[in-house]
Amino acid sequence: MIKNVIFDIGNVLTDFRWAEFLADKGFTKEEVERIAKASVLSPVWPELDRGVWSFEEVMAGFVKNDPAYEAQFHKAFDDMTDIVRIRDYAIPWVKELKAKGFHVYYLSNFSQKIEKESAAGLAFREYMDGGILSWMDKVIKPDPVIYQLLLSRFSLKAQECVFFDDVEVNVQAANEQGIHGILFTSKEQAEEELNKLI
Repeated sequence: MIKNVIFDIGNVLTDFRWAEFLADKGFTKEEVERIAKASVLSPVWPELDRGVWSFEEVMAGFVKNDPAYEAQFHKAFDDMTDIVRIRDYAIPWVKELKAKGFHVYYLSNFSQKIEKESAAGLAFREYMDGGILSWMDKVIKPDPVIYQLLLSRFSLKAQECVFFDDVEVNVQAANEQGIHGILFTSKEQAEEELNKLI
């Protein structure tokens, strides 16, 4: 029996709108692609979510990937307000699930900087029962540790949990921990999958 619904945040309850965010800062399409290749799409970005490296160390990693773009990285990321934007359905959906008797949690790879500067994008959290942002515990999905941490911290049974994430490897990792992991493509699809389980 499913009692707990666990959500990833980026591209599930929010838009992780990095391309639009960079365009909003005045970068051309070509500049956005170059910045992204050295930052958001590089192996350095997950270290921001892991929370072990300082922001300065992460920025140095971006610069190492593309030294000529140091100024552009600072223009892009010194302020990350609105890089994450809440989806219209997020709060109503959480409230609806709660009204149906589910406990609702979040489990997300998320940085301290974005949590602070894009706080408005996380307004749904106040309606939830809790969760984990990776930076706080210095571990990121798909590491099994983060799933076990969520289960133990909130005294959850894996078989009673469903987890929605838009990244296949994270879903697979959840399944390996006994959680019902489902690849998220849309709210409608997720609701349909949840109904099949209950």
